[in-house]
Amino acid sequence: MLAFLASLLAAPAVGTALLIGSFVAVTSGVVGVFVVLRGQSFAGHALGDIGTTGAAAAYLGGLPALYGFIGVGILGGLAIEGMGERARGRDVATGIVLSLLLGIGALLLYVMTQRSDATGGPVAILFGSIFTVDPSVAVPVALFSLLAFLLLGFLYRPLVFASVSPQAAKARGVPLQGVGLLFMLALAIAVEESALVAGALLSTALLIGPAAAAVRWTRQIGQAAALSALLGLLAVWLGIALAYQSYFWPPGHRGWPVSFFIVMAVLLEYLIARIRPARRAARAAEPGEAA
Repeated sequence: MLAFLASLLAAPAVGTALLIGSFVAVTSGVVGVFVVLRGQSFAGHALGDIGTTGAAAAYLGGLPALYGFIGVGILGGLAIEGMGERARGRDVATGIVLSLLLGIGALLLYVMTQRSDATGGPVAILFGSIFTVDPSVAVPVALFSLLAFLLLGFLYRPLVFASVSPQAAKARGVPLQGVGLLFMLALAIAVEESALVAGALLSTALLIGPAAAAVRWTRQIGQAAALSALLGLLAVWLGIALAYQSYFWPPGHRGWPVSFFIVMAVLLEYLIARIRPARRAARAAEPGEAA
């Protein structure tokens, strides 16, 4: 075990993956708690898919995929929030924006497959390839994460009020649309950063899974956000370690995708969170407990 950890930490690509993955896990974990509370999981999933269009455009233009993910993700998120005032209207707007940008993304991904210098590009965008991310991307990832936290800090009180009781918040004069637009910026950053780690198709796993598990463990929003960030970190670190070790597994010296291990870890965390409250409720229903 010690030898494995030493070899793991000695690999430069693993160090970069752990650094970037940690920023992404914490950002997604904290933002994800509000996504769960606000019922915006569909929007979060859509932003991951929307990001493929920007990432493909960036790839074709010779730019880091992160900038394409973030740029188009923010534009798509603002369009979704601006077009849908209520939850039902937001879902319709999400479907419209998602369909439009997925169509453009499909065209760009097709163009990528026709270029010999873009081998592996579509797979990396859709399913993630954190071990091949340029180390220079760590600084922008950290800055974007900081921006997301600054937005959450600025919005915290009205965002909590609007998430828990939107009708009461509106009656008290909370600008729901303004809060929603600014939160959408933080959400877009979290989702598109997550796409670097788990891929565009699976980026929602880090956003929703740890947060959903944390909310089942505690009803305190601050505690849930901290626990969600911790669960996200554990999933990413475990995923990176297992993906690195999988190089020695069948089919032989190729390695399994890190996104697979991250998603499996997130699923396990959520299942454990579901089992514990169920057992606690069962114990409370026993005659001795009731007495």
